[in-house]
Amino acid sequence: MVVIVQDEDADRLVGELVEEGFRVTRIASTGALLRRDNTSLLLCVEDHEVNRATAIVRRVCRRRKQVVVPYAPALEPGLLYLPENFEVEVGGAIIFVLPVERVERFGE
Repeated sequence: MVVIVQDEDADRLVGELVEEGFRVTRIASTGALLRRDNTSLLLCVEDHEVNRATAIVRRVCRRRKQVVVPYAPALEPGLLYLPENFEVEVGGAIIFVLPVERVERFGE
């Protein structure tokens, strides 16, 4: 599983996943549109554990509204320029469940 969450939800989510016995790798990442920091989590779970892991993510990562101050005019081609503050919904999570053919753990 790859789980992308807002930074402010990441510590609590990692703690609860680890407490429930999941192994988690945490990677710092940044969203494209708002350029906000977020966290990408990698979890290797058995098929029968996907629903349990997903339930933890749903419980911890809630959506909320936040006022965003836009960036200065884009200097890079293709970047969006937004002229005034605006309210967006942030938080929640995006979960990708991917099939894995093989997992090897070294040093155990």
